[in-house]
Amino acid sequence: MAWSRFRKKKDMPEGLWVKCRSCNQTLYTKELLANLQVCHHCGFHAHQSARERAITLVDPRSFIEMWDDLYTQDLLDFVDKEPYPEKIRKTATRSGLTEGAVAGTGTIDGKPVTICCLDFSFMGGSMGAVVGEKVTRAIELAADERIPAIVVSCSGGARMHEGMLSLMQMGKTSAAIARLNREKGLYLSVLANPTTGGVMASFAALGDVIFAEPGALIGFAGPRVIQETLRTELPEGFQTAEFLREKGFIDRIVLRKDLRAEIGKVIDFLWAYPEEQIERYAPPPPPPEEEGPEGDDGVGENAESLATTAADGEDATPAESDEKAE
Repeated sequence: MAWSRFRKKKDMPEGLWVKCRSCNQTLYTKELLANLQVCHHCGFHAHQSARERAITLVDPRSFIEMWDDLYTQDLLDFVDKEPYPEKIRKTATRSGLTEGAVAGTGTIDGKPVTICCLDFSFMGGSMGAVVGEKVTRAIELAADERIPAIVVSCSGGARMHEGMLSLMQMGKTSAAIARLNREKGLYLSVLANPTTGGVMASFAALGDVIFAEPGALIGFAGPRVIQETLRTELPEGFQTAEFLREKGFIDRIVLRKDLRAEIGKVIDFLWAYPEEQIERYAPPPPPPEEEGPEGDDGVGENAESLATTAADGEDATPAESDEKAE
């Protein structure tokens, strides 16, 4: 019979395709990962996990994660729709992270730095005691080792589940930056989409040089909350990176693919390293078969290695930052 030639259509595996939230174009997940989570149709900078950011922002094979043994404790016995520990457990399973920040050391153009990246997929990148501790330790290590500190913020603010303990992290991180400044250190802040709430009101706004990704939502409360509270129309583009650059709050808006090179230029201009320090932090040389083509800056190599698997966790929308901010 003729119908016997037709077989049942196989189900499409999940996670192969994703739709751009800006232009609604359908994107192949592996291509999006290889392009650093930037839509190749409209240039929209989608959510990038903290580990992706850390690995692609520094030289290949140079990132060494630290303080991954820090875990959240429910000191307040907080219960929302479910107990706080259960919420942490579910979020950790979904995101593949134990907390909302990844920190460690690496090199940029062979120059050692400390780096800490927040992850919006982990409870909106909210800052609790562990996130605040990782940011603080990264900055303190920079002061002790006399190397620049880089923090990439992507957060809805302080974590309400930890109450006053989360608000205390604002003062703790700011104090660490003040110490770094007293010791003539260099602190670079990168603002991703979104950066709001207590994170924006503390360490994210204190960089010696402040970078931002295009179109990032940046502010204390979200624009919807401000508009409903003040009952007034806000200027076009209010609280975007472009709006704040015009007002002088942000130094540079940089495409994600260019961020490592731009940070490298700033470090070369503002910081000097002893030769011994550069040698001590140098990453191991690659095997001969892994060496890239001449002129390759390593961004493609890092991105391709991440593109071998789909990103873990759910991609939270910037609109959720209003709910996460204080």
